[in-house]
Amino acid sequence: MLIFFFFFLKKGKSLIYYLFINIHMNEKYNVYLVSDSTGETLDRIFLSLKSQFANFTYEKKEFAFVRTEQQIDKIIQECISLNNSLILYTIVETKLAKYISKQSEKNNVPCFGILGNLILSFSKLLNQKAIHKPSAQHVLDDDYYKRIEAIQFTMTHDDGKKVDDIDSADVILLGVSRTSKTPTSIYLANRGYKTINIPLVLNQKIPENLTLNKRVCVVGLVADPERLSDIRRNRVAIMNDHNLTDYTNIDSIKREVNDSKNLFKKNNWPIIDVTRRSVEETAASILKIIEIKKNK
Repeated sequence: MLIFFFFFLKKGKSLIYYLFINIHMNEKYNVYLVSDSTGETLDRIFLSLKSQFANFTYEKKEFAFVRTEQQIDKIIQECISLNNSLILYTIVETKLAKYISKQSEKNNVPCFGILGNLILSFSKLLNQKAIHKPSAQHVLDDDYYKRIEAIQFTMTHDDGKKVDDIDSADVILLGVSRTSKTPTSIYLANRGYKTINIPLVLNQKIPENLTLNKRVCVVGLVADPERLSDIRRNRVAIMNDHNLTDYTNIDSIKREVNDSKNLFKKNNWPIIDVTRRSVEETAASILKIIEIKKNK
């Protein structure tokens, strides 16, 4: 969960406080996400924010690479023309950040700067000036190339395609079909972790070098059989393939899940139940497991 106590207004009221007081169940809001970069940071913050309000009806409008006063004027004019508009922005250039704040206040458009006070607080804490450079987090440094390499590795090793070089991986995910192995692998790759995922199939052996491996972290993913059955039936319907009866059969799925649990326990591999977990939550648990293994 992102920490929203950083986001304070001049009068000491937080963004969440504003929404709590002003959001009405039967009204629709026009939310403007304004960024001087790609907007990825702001979009993630808004995703966490809106999850706190069950009855928040909105239309999201995203504006990336906003770096001129003219662009801001156009956005504010659009806000004025619509009811219930509000602006969230991540603009690090001081002059432009002041401009959007001033123009919004002048036109009575609620406006919230997400990074301003946080950058100021860090500047004071570190006793150094912030560079206030847009897209500074997207520099082509070692971390960037590490992520690209991890993504390429993970895609090559998706769904058990390549298992002869498991020692090159940072983590290996095992699980029966539809236990979120691929999306979790991609998420970890975006964090810079080379990930191999291997599907478990009834009556099929896992690669021998996997059980001999002692260095790479291996994690088992499981899910509730009933939930897996629902997901698989939906997939079969989309594929329009009616020959996969065992794939969706609940008894067959229960055997798959039980066999996978026994395999994980036999090899002392940690197990994560993904039934009620998002990909992000599963990945966070895996990263914790990797950290524990490294510190042993």
